[in-house]
Amino acid sequence: MPSWQVRTFSTIIRLTVKRRPSGNEAAIVRYFRSRLDRPRLFRAPVPKGANVQTVNQNKVKGEWVEFTHKPRWTIYYLHGGGYTAGSPRHYRPFTAALSCATNARVFALDYRLAPEHRFPAAVDDAVRGYRWLIKNGLNPDNIVIGGDSAGGGLTISTLISLRDAGERLPSAAFCFSPWTDLACTGKSMAINDNRDPMFYSEFVCRMAPVYLGFTSPGNPLASPIYADLSNLPPLLIYVGSSEVLLDDSVRLSERAKECGVNVDLRVGEDMPHVWPIFAGYNIPEARAAITEVGEFIRAQSRDTGDKRDNE
Repeated sequence: MPSWQVRTFSTIIRLTVKRRPSGNEAAIVRYFRSRLDRPRLFRAPVPKGANVQTVNQNKVKGEWVEFTHKPRWTIYYLHGGGYTAGSPRHYRPFTAALSCATNARVFALDYRLAPEHRFPAAVDDAVRGYRWLIKNGLNPDNIVIGGDSAGGGLTISTLISLRDAGERLPSAAFCFSPWTDLACTGKSMAINDNRDPMFYSEFVCRMAPVYLGFTSPGNPLASPIYADLSNLPPLLIYVGSSEVLLDDSVRLSERAKECGVNVDLRVGEDMPHVWPIFAGYNIPEARAAITEVGEFIRAQSRDTGDKRDNE
């Protein structure tokens, strides 16, 4: 049974975020962005001791987040927000908590958002960001890529693009409630429509064309459950049992296993969408999840040491 903190947080989310879509594309995007750009009062604090450094060079934007101790790994993080909202600034409380829990240096990418920049802009930016890390001296063996929701799907799409280009991949990957099927065909879309504290399935389905434009939702770089996932690194996936996107994770796991990928799928009972990112809200399940991510990194990373980037 979820903790009282999770139950309380889920109730707040249901009251403040969950809405059926109304209006045109612009109205939906405006509403969703307003939910993520919430007042500072409702944001979790950034852990003390976090060092934040912004980056804007060679068409790569984002920020480094790390603590004063020497990091052993680099986490390349791709934020969620339906491909239309969110930023490293919004995610700083989480990326700082992630850095602290994993003893890693986190680079959060500020990729372009739809509808101003539709598919494949986010994929192009994520691939460019990874290449920038490598160009600046980081060893792929010491990089772990991760993301949540749309950023989770983007994580897989980035790996596919890099693999197809013949480039060395990160040593591991993790996803929180990844959005991997923009055709919205998962059975959980209907089964969990009322149970999910954050989204109605109709809202998710209305968001998909905002990112896709005229691209087919079956495009494997937009919906990676339709892709060949062979030769991807070990993958850790978290998802809540009551999410409308539950099947996006379950089918991603099944598809990856069919392709020979080492996958660890963890389904949290009645956990809200992307619950691990709420570690800063003193939610025990979220803190436990990012601790487990650290254990996963230590188990999977090929720790050979890396050279710091030349910012």
